[in-house]
Amino acid sequence: MSGQKNGGILFGLVLAVSLVSSALAVMLTVQYDSRVQFEQLSVVCAEILAREPKAETAVLGALKAYTRDDGMVAETGGVLSAFGYRGADFRKKTEWNYYLRAAAGWLSGGLLFAVTFLYRNQKERKRIQALAVYLEQVNMGKAAIYSVAGEDDFAKLEDEIYKTVTFLEQTKDTAVQARNDFARNLSNIAHQIKTPITAMSLSVQMMAGVCAEDQGLCGGRQQKVYEKEKRYLEQMQKQLLRLTRLEEALLVLSRIDAGTLLLQQKEVDVYTLLVLAADNLQELLGGKNTAIDIPECGEMTITVDLDWTMEAVINLMKNSLEHSEGGTVYCSYAQNPLYTEILIWDEGEGFARADLPHLFERFYRGQNAREGGIGIGLSLAKEIVERQNGTIRAENRLEGGACFRVRFYHT
Repeated sequence: MSGQKNGGILFGLVLAVSLVSSALAVMLTVQYDSRVQFEQLSVVCAEILAREPKAETAVLGALKAYTRDDGMVAETGGVLSAFGYRGADFRKKTEWNYYLRAAAGWLSGGLLFAVTFLYRNQKERKRIQALAVYLEQVNMGKAAIYSVAGEDDFAKLEDEIYKTVTFLEQTKDTAVQARNDFARNLSNIAHQIKTPITAMSLSVQMMAGVCAEDQGLCGGRQQKVYEKEKRYLEQMQKQLLRLTRLEEALLVLSRIDAGTLLLQQKEVDVYTLLVLAADNLQELLGGKNTAIDIPECGEMTITVDLDWTMEAVINLMKNSLEHSEGGTVYCSYAQNPLYTEILIWDEGEGFARADLPHLFERFYRGQNAREGGIGIGLSLAKEIVERQNGTIRAENRLEGGACFRVRFYHT
Protein backbone atom coordinates (compact mmCIF):
# COMPACT_ATOMS: atom_id res chain seq x y z
CA MET A 1 0.00 0.00 0.00
CA SER A 2 2.82 2.39 0.81
CA GLY A 3 4.47 1.76 -2.59
CA GLN A 4 1.16 2.38 -4.43
CA LYS A 5 0.65 5.55 -2.45
CA ASN A 6 4.12 6.86 -3.30
CA GLY A 7 3.59 5.92 -6.97
CA GLY A 8 0.29 7.80 -7.05
CA ILE A 9 1.87 10.86 -5.48
CA LEU A 10 4.72 10.77 -7.99
CA PHE A 11 2.30 10.41 -10.94
CA GLY A 12 0.20 13.29 -9.65
CA LEU A 13 3.29 15.45 -9.27
CA VAL A 14 4.44 14.70 -12.82
CA LEU A 15 0.95 15.40 -14.23
CA ALA A 16 0.62 18.69 -12.33
CA VAL A 17 4.03 19.95 -13.43
CA SER A 18 3.33 18.93 -17.04
CA LEU A 19 -0.05 20.72 -17.08
CA VAL A 20 1.40 23.87 -15.55
CA SER A 21 4.29 23.96 -18.01
CA SER A 22 1.98 23.24 -20.96
CA ALA A 23 -0.45 25.97 -19.93
CA LEU A 24 2.38 28.44 -19.49
CA ALA A 25 3.80 27.57 -22.92
CA VAL A 26 0.35 27.96 -24.56
CA MET A 27 -0.25 31.32 -22.90
CA LEU A 28 3.11 32.67 -24.01
CA THR A 29 2.62 31.33 -27.55
CA VAL A 30 -0.87 32.82 -27.90
CA GLN A 31 0.36 36.18 -26.65
CA TYR A 32 3.29 36.13 -29.03
CA ASP A 33 1.09 35.02 -31.94
CA SER A 34 -1.35 37.86 -31.31
CA ARG A 35 1.47 40.38 -31.35
CA VAL A 36 2.88 38.95 -34.58
CA GLN A 37 -0.54 39.04 -36.25
CA PHE A 38 -0.99 42.67 -35.20
CA GLU A 39 2.40 43.63 -36.60
CA GLN A 40 1.78 41.79 -39.88
CA LEU A 41 -1.65 43.44 -40.28
CA SER A 42 -0.09 46.84 -39.57
CA VAL A 43 2.54 46.27 -42.26
CA VAL A 44 -0.10 45.22 -44.81
CA CYS A 45 -2.32 48.25 -44.06
CA ALA A 46 0.65 50.61 -44.26
CA GLU A 47 1.65 49.18 -47.64
CA ILE A 48 -1.91 49.60 -48.98
CA LEU A 49 -2.19 53.21 -47.79
CA ALA A 50 1.26 53.99 -49.20
CA ARG A 51 0.16 52.84 -52.65
CA GLU A 52 -3.46 54.07 -52.46
CA PRO A 53 -3.85 56.99 -50.00
CA LYS A 54 -7.51 57.38 -51.01
CA ALA A 55 -8.23 53.83 -49.71
CA GLU A 56 -7.92 54.88 -46.04
CA THR A 57 -11.69 54.87 -45.55
CA ALA A 58 -12.03 51.43 -47.04
CA VAL A 59 -9.16 50.06 -44.87
CA LEU A 60 -10.65 51.44 -41.67
CA GLY A 61 -14.01 49.96 -42.54
CA ALA A 62 -12.46 46.59 -43.17
CA LEU A 63 -10.58 46.70 -39.81
CA LYS A 64 -13.73 47.59 -37.92
CA ALA A 65 -15.57 44.71 -39.55
CA TYR A 66 -12.67 42.33 -38.77
CA THR A 67 -12.57 43.29 -35.08
CA ARG A 68 -16.35 42.67 -34.82
CA ASP A 69 -15.74 39.06 -36.02
CA ASP A 70 -18.65 39.11 -38.48
CA GLY A 71 -17.30 36.53 -40.92
CA MET A 72 -14.67 38.62 -42.59
CA VAL A 73 -11.98 36.24 -41.38
CA ALA A 74 -13.28 33.34 -43.41
CA GLU A 75 -13.98 35.55 -46.40
CA THR A 76 -10.54 37.13 -46.26
CA GLY A 77 -8.93 33.73 -45.86
CA GLY A 78 -10.76 32.65 -49.00
CA VAL A 79 -9.45 35.62 -51.00
CA LEU A 80 -5.83 34.89 -49.97
CA SER A 81 -6.28 31.27 -50.93
CA ALA A 82 -7.63 32.34 -54.33
CA PHE A 83 -4.47 34.39 -54.84
CA GLY A 84 -2.33 31.29 -54.06
CA TYR A 85 -1.20 32.18 -50.52
CA ARG A 86 -0.97 29.74 -47.57
CA GLY A 87 -0.78 30.25 -43.84
CA ALA A 88 2.86 29.19 -43.79
CA ASP A 89 3.78 32.06 -46.11
CA PHE A 90 3.01 34.53 -43.33
CA ARG A 91 4.90 32.83 -40.50
CA LYS A 92 8.20 31.88 -42.10
CA LYS A 93 10.04 34.49 -40.15
CA THR A 94 8.50 33.50 -36.81
CA GLU A 95 8.19 29.73 -37.19
CA TRP A 96 11.34 28.97 -35.18
CA ASN A 97 10.18 31.35 -32.45
CA TYR A 98 7.10 29.14 -31.97
CA TYR A 99 9.24 26.03 -31.67
CA LEU A 100 11.68 27.70 -29.31
CA ARG A 101 8.94 28.93 -27.04
CA ALA A 102 7.25 25.51 -26.95
CA ALA A 103 10.59 23.86 -26.21
CA ALA A 104 11.30 26.43 -23.51
CA GLY A 105 7.96 25.65 -21.89
CA TRP A 106 8.56 21.93 -21.84
CA LEU A 107 12.15 22.41 -20.71
CA SER A 108 11.01 24.61 -17.84
CA GLY A 109 8.45 22.03 -16.81
CA GLY A 110 10.97 19.20 -17.01
CA LEU A 111 13.53 21.20 -15.06
CA LEU A 112 10.97 22.07 -12.40
CA PHE A 113 9.96 18.43 -12.12
CA ALA A 114 13.61 17.27 -11.92
CA VAL A 115 14.40 19.78 -9.18
CA THR A 116 11.31 18.74 -7.22
CA PHE A 117 12.05 15.04 -7.66
CA LEU A 118 15.70 15.41 -6.65
CA TYR A 119 14.78 17.48 -3.62
CA ARG A 120 12.26 14.85 -2.51
CA ASN A 121 14.77 12.04 -3.02
CA GLN A 122 17.47 13.92 -1.16
CA LYS A 123 15.13 14.51 1.75
CA GLU A 124 14.14 10.85 1.87
CA ARG A 125 17.79 9.79 1.64
CA LYS A 126 18.68 11.95 4.61
CA ARG A 127 15.83 10.49 6.65
CA ILE A 128 16.83 6.92 5.75
CA GLN A 129 20.46 7.67 6.56
CA ALA A 130 19.47 9.09 9.94
CA LEU A 131 17.46 5.96 10.72
CA ALA A 132 20.35 3.72 9.63
CA VAL A 133 22.81 5.61 11.85
CA TYR A 134 20.40 5.34 14.76
CA LEU A 135 20.02 1.56 14.28
CA GLU A 136 23.82 1.18 14.12
CA GLN A 137 24.08 3.02 17.42
CA VAL A 138 21.42 0.70 18.85
CA ASN A 139 23.45 -2.34 17.79
CA MET A 140 26.56 -0.85 19.41
CA GLY A 141 24.67 -0.01 22.59
CA LYS A 142 25.24 3.74 22.22
CA ALA A 143 21.79 4.89 21.13
CA ALA A 144 20.15 7.84 22.84
CA ILE A 145 16.42 8.54 23.04
CA TYR A 146 15.14 9.01 19.51
CA SER A 147 12.65 11.76 18.73
CA VAL A 148 10.34 11.78 15.71
CA ALA A 149 11.66 14.32 13.19
CA GLY A 150 8.40 15.21 11.44
CA GLU A 151 4.96 14.21 10.24
CA ASP A 152 5.64 12.47 6.94
CA ASP A 153 5.78 8.96 5.52
CA PHE A 154 8.68 8.12 7.87
CA ALA A 155 6.98 9.36 11.03
CA LYS A 156 5.16 6.09 11.74
CA LEU A 157 8.31 4.08 10.97
CA GLU A 158 10.33 6.24 13.35
CA ASP A 159 7.70 5.83 16.05
CA GLU A 160 7.69 2.03 15.65
CA ILE A 161 11.50 1.91 15.71
CA TYR A 162 11.55 3.90 18.93
CA LYS A 163 8.98 1.57 20.53
CA THR A 164 10.91 -1.52 19.41
CA VAL A 165 14.26 -0.19 20.64
CA THR A 166 12.74 0.79 23.97
CA PHE A 167 11.20 -2.67 24.36
CA LEU A 168 14.49 -4.36 23.44
CA GLU A 169 16.39 -2.24 25.95
CA GLN A 170 13.97 -3.19 28.69
CA THR A 171 14.14 -6.86 27.69
CA LYS A 172 17.93 -6.72 27.64
CA ASP A 173 18.11 -5.15 31.10
CA THR A 174 15.71 -7.76 32.45
CA ALA A 175 17.69 -10.61 30.87
CA VAL A 176 21.02 -9.27 32.18
CA GLN A 177 19.57 -8.90 35.66
CA ALA A 178 18.13 -12.42 35.54
CA ARG A 179 21.46 -13.83 34.35
CA ASN A 180 23.37 -12.05 37.10
CA ASP A 181 20.88 -13.28 39.69
CA PHE A 182 21.18 -16.81 38.37
CA ALA A 183 24.98 -16.67 38.42
CA ARG A 184 24.96 -15.30 41.96
CA ASN A 185 22.54 -17.96 43.16
CA LEU A 186 24.58 -20.67 41.44
CA SER A 187 27.72 -19.43 43.14
CA ASN A 188 25.99 -19.34 46.53
CA ILE A 189 24.72 -22.90 46.06
CA ALA A 190 28.19 -24.09 45.14
CA HIS A 191 29.69 -22.49 48.25
CA GLN A 192 26.93 -23.89 50.44
CA ILE A 193 27.58 -27.38 49.05
CA LYS A 194 31.30 -27.06 49.77
CA THR A 195 30.91 -26.89 53.56
CA PRO A 196 29.00 -30.18 54.08
CA ILE A 197 31.21 -31.91 51.51
CA THR A 198 34.30 -30.96 53.47
CA ALA A 199 32.72 -32.14 56.76
CA MET A 200 31.61 -35.44 55.26
CA SER A 201 35.04 -36.01 53.71
CA LEU A 202 36.70 -35.59 57.12
CA SER A 203 34.14 -37.95 58.72
CA VAL A 204 34.74 -40.61 56.07
CA GLN A 205 38.50 -40.34 56.51
CA MET A 206 38.11 -40.73 60.31
CA MET A 207 35.80 -43.70 59.85
CA ALA A 208 38.29 -45.33 57.49
CA GLY A 209 41.04 -44.84 60.08
CA VAL A 210 38.97 -46.37 62.87
CA CYS A 211 38.09 -49.37 60.74
CA ALA A 212 41.74 -49.89 59.88
CA GLU A 213 42.66 -49.88 63.59
CA ASP A 214 39.86 -52.32 64.41
CA GLN A 215 40.83 -54.68 61.63
CA GLY A 216 43.65 -56.27 63.64
CA LEU A 217 41.33 -56.87 66.62
CA CYS A 218 38.55 -58.51 64.62
CA GLY A 219 37.76 -62.21 64.50
CA GLY A 220 36.34 -64.07 61.49
CA ARG A 221 32.82 -62.73 61.77
CA GLN A 222 33.98 -59.24 62.62
CA GLN A 223 36.30 -59.36 59.57
CA LYS A 224 33.25 -59.77 57.34
CA VAL A 225 31.62 -56.79 59.02
CA TYR A 226 34.78 -54.75 58.38
CA GLU A 227 34.81 -55.68 54.69
CA LYS A 228 31.18 -54.62 54.39
CA GLU A 229 31.87 -51.31 56.12
CA LYS A 230 34.86 -50.79 53.85
CA ARG A 231 32.67 -51.13 50.74
CA TYR A 232 30.24 -48.61 52.17
CA LEU A 233 33.11 -46.20 52.81
CA GLU A 234 34.36 -46.58 49.23
CA GLN A 235 30.89 -45.82 47.88
CA MET A 236 30.67 -42.73 50.09
CA GLN A 237 34.08 -41.58 48.87
CA LYS A 238 32.98 -41.93 45.24
CA GLN A 239 29.84 -39.91 45.88
CA LEU A 240 31.82 -37.26 47.75
CA LEU A 241 34.22 -37.04 44.82
CA ARG A 242 31.25 -36.59 42.50
CA LEU A 243 29.84 -33.83 44.71
CA THR A 244 33.23 -32.13 44.78
CA ARG A 245 33.36 -32.11 40.97
CA LEU A 246 29.81 -30.77 40.87
CA GLU A 247 30.73 -27.96 43.26
CA GLU A 248 33.77 -27.02 41.17
CA ALA A 249 31.75 -27.11 37.94
CA LEU A 250 29.00 -24.92 39.43
CA LEU A 251 31.57 -22.33 40.46
CA VAL A 252 33.02 -22.27 36.94
CA LEU A 253 29.56 -21.97 35.35
CA SER A 254 28.64 -19.14 37.70
CA ARG A 255 31.80 -17.27 36.65
CA ILE A 256 30.93 -17.80 32.99
CA ASP A 257 27.35 -16.57 33.44
CA ALA A 258 28.50 -13.53 35.41
CA GLY A 259 31.14 -12.70 32.80
CA THR A 260 33.98 -12.88 35.33
CA LEU A 261 35.82 -15.77 33.68
CA LEU A 262 38.81 -14.04 32.11
CA LEU A 263 40.52 -15.76 29.20
CA GLN A 264 44.16 -14.84 28.60
CA GLN A 265 44.40 -15.49 24.88
CA LYS A 266 47.74 -16.04 23.19
CA GLU A 267 49.13 -18.18 20.37
CA VAL A 268 49.16 -21.88 21.29
CA ASP A 269 50.47 -24.77 19.22
CA VAL A 270 47.64 -27.23 18.50
CA TYR A 271 49.80 -30.36 18.90
CA THR A 272 51.07 -29.10 22.26
CA LEU A 273 47.50 -28.42 23.40
CA LEU A 274 46.38 -31.95 22.57
CA VAL A 275 49.42 -33.60 24.17
CA LEU A 276 48.99 -31.62 27.42
CA ALA A 277 45.31 -32.56 27.55
CA ALA A 278 46.14 -36.25 27.04
CA ASP A 279 48.82 -36.13 29.75
CA ASN A 280 46.19 -35.04 32.27
CA LEU A 281 44.21 -38.21 31.50
CA GLN A 282 47.00 -40.71 32.09
CA GLU A 283 45.44 -42.02 35.29
CA LEU A 284 42.12 -42.58 33.54
CA LEU A 285 43.86 -44.18 30.56
CA GLY A 286 45.68 -46.66 32.76
CA GLY A 287 42.49 -47.77 34.44
CA LYS A 288 40.59 -48.33 31.18
CA ASN A 289 43.39 -49.80 29.05
CA THR A 290 42.71 -47.09 26.45
CA ALA A 291 45.11 -45.01 24.34
CA ILE A 292 44.97 -41.59 22.70
CA ASP A 293 46.50 -41.27 19.24
CA ILE A 294 47.78 -37.76 18.45
CA PRO A 295 49.68 -37.50 15.15
CA GLU A 296 51.92 -34.57 14.26
CA CYS A 297 50.22 -32.73 11.40
CA GLY A 298 52.63 -29.83 11.16
CA GLU A 299 52.99 -26.58 13.06
CA MET A 300 49.63 -24.86 13.54
CA THR A 301 48.71 -22.25 16.13
CA ILE A 302 45.45 -20.89 17.52
CA THR A 303 44.86 -17.82 19.69
CA VAL A 304 43.24 -19.16 22.88
CA ASP A 305 43.63 -19.41 26.63
CA LEU A 306 45.82 -22.49 27.07
CA ASP A 307 44.54 -23.67 30.48
CA TRP A 308 40.82 -23.29 29.82
CA THR A 309 41.02 -24.60 26.26
CA MET A 310 42.93 -27.60 27.58
CA GLU A 311 40.10 -28.10 30.10
CA ALA A 312 37.60 -28.16 27.23
CA VAL A 313 39.69 -30.66 25.23
CA ILE A 314 40.09 -32.86 28.32
CA ASN A 315 36.31 -33.03 28.71
CA LEU A 316 35.91 -34.06 25.06
CA MET A 317 38.64 -36.71 25.33
CA LYS A 318 37.16 -37.99 28.58
CA ASN A 319 33.76 -38.38 26.97
CA SER A 320 35.32 -40.38 24.12
CA LEU A 321 37.28 -42.53 26.58
CA GLU A 322 34.10 -43.43 28.43
CA HIS A 323 32.71 -44.90 25.19
CA SER A 324 35.92 -46.63 24.07
CA GLU A 325 36.65 -49.24 26.70
CA GLY A 326 39.85 -50.97 25.61
CA GLY A 327 40.00 -48.98 22.35
CA THR A 328 41.75 -45.91 21.02
CA VAL A 329 40.70 -42.26 20.94
CA TYR A 330 41.96 -40.53 17.79
CA CYS A 331 42.83 -36.87 17.27
CA SER A 332 43.63 -34.89 14.14
CA TYR A 333 43.82 -31.24 13.21
CA ALA A 334 43.99 -29.13 10.06
CA GLN A 335 44.05 -25.47 9.12
CA ASN A 336 42.76 -23.32 6.27
CA PRO A 337 42.54 -19.54 5.72
CA LEU A 338 39.21 -19.41 7.57
CA TYR A 339 39.61 -21.63 10.66
CA THR A 340 41.62 -24.30 12.47
CA GLU A 341 39.76 -27.57 12.99
CA ILE A 342 40.37 -30.22 15.66
CA LEU A 343 38.73 -33.64 15.44
CA ILE A 344 38.42 -36.04 18.38
CA TRP A 345 36.70 -39.36 17.70
CA ASP A 346 36.41 -42.94 18.93
CA GLU A 347 35.33 -46.30 17.60
CA GLY A 348 32.58 -46.96 20.14
CA GLU A 349 28.84 -47.20 19.72
CA GLY A 350 28.41 -43.49 18.92
CA PHE A 351 25.76 -41.08 20.15
CA ALA A 352 22.10 -41.98 20.33
CA ARG A 353 20.19 -40.04 17.68
CA ALA A 354 17.83 -38.59 20.30
CA ASP A 355 20.80 -37.27 22.32
CA LEU A 356 22.52 -35.30 19.54
CA PRO A 357 20.43 -32.09 19.86
CA HIS A 358 20.92 -31.99 23.66
CA LEU A 359 24.51 -33.15 24.26
CA PHE A 360 25.81 -29.67 25.12
CA GLU A 361 22.93 -28.71 27.41
CA ARG A 362 23.76 -28.30 31.08
CA PHE A 363 23.10 -31.34 33.30
CA TYR A 364 21.94 -33.41 30.34
CA ARG A 365 22.93 -37.06 30.53
CA GLY A 366 22.45 -39.16 27.41
CA GLN A 367 21.15 -42.67 27.06
CA ASN A 368 24.67 -44.15 27.02
CA ALA A 369 26.08 -41.94 29.80
CA ARG A 370 28.38 -43.68 32.27
CA GLU A 371 27.68 -43.80 36.00
CA GLY A 372 29.13 -40.95 38.01
CA GLY A 373 28.76 -38.19 35.42
CA ILE A 374 26.96 -34.94 36.23
CA GLY A 375 26.29 -33.65 32.69
CA ILE A 376 28.39 -30.49 32.82
CA GLY A 377 31.63 -31.41 31.01
CA LEU A 378 30.37 -30.98 27.44
CA SER A 379 28.41 -27.85 28.34
CA LEU A 380 31.51 -26.33 29.89
CA ALA A 381 33.58 -27.25 26.83
CA LYS A 382 31.05 -25.54 24.56
CA GLU A 383 31.05 -22.37 26.68
CA ILE A 384 34.86 -22.15 26.63
CA VAL A 385 35.17 -22.77 22.88
CA GLU A 386 32.44 -20.32 21.87
CA ARG A 387 33.87 -17.56 24.06
CA GLN A 388 37.05 -17.81 21.97
CA ASN A 389 35.47 -17.34 18.52
CA GLY A 390 34.96 -21.06 18.02
CA THR A 391 32.28 -23.65 17.42
CA ILE A 392 31.86 -27.24 18.58
CA ARG A 393 29.67 -29.96 17.12
CA ALA A 394 29.00 -33.62 17.93
CA GLU A 395 28.21 -36.16 15.23
CA ASN A 396 28.34 -39.86 14.43
CA ARG A 397 30.91 -41.11 11.94
CA LEU A 398 29.83 -43.17 8.96
CA GLU A 399 32.50 -45.72 9.88
CA GLY A 400 31.10 -45.97 13.42
CA GLY A 401 31.88 -44.12 16.60
CA ALA A 402 31.33 -40.61 17.93
CA CYS A 403 33.19 -37.51 16.76
CA PHE A 404 33.65 -34.00 18.17
CA ARG A 405 34.44 -31.31 15.59
CA VAL A 406 35.95 -28.12 17.06
CA ARG A 407 36.71 -25.06 14.93
CA PHE A 408 38.55 -21.90 15.99
CA TYR A 409 37.97 -19.12 13.45
CA HIS A 410 40.78 -16.72 12.62
CA THR A 411 40.22 -13.07 13.50
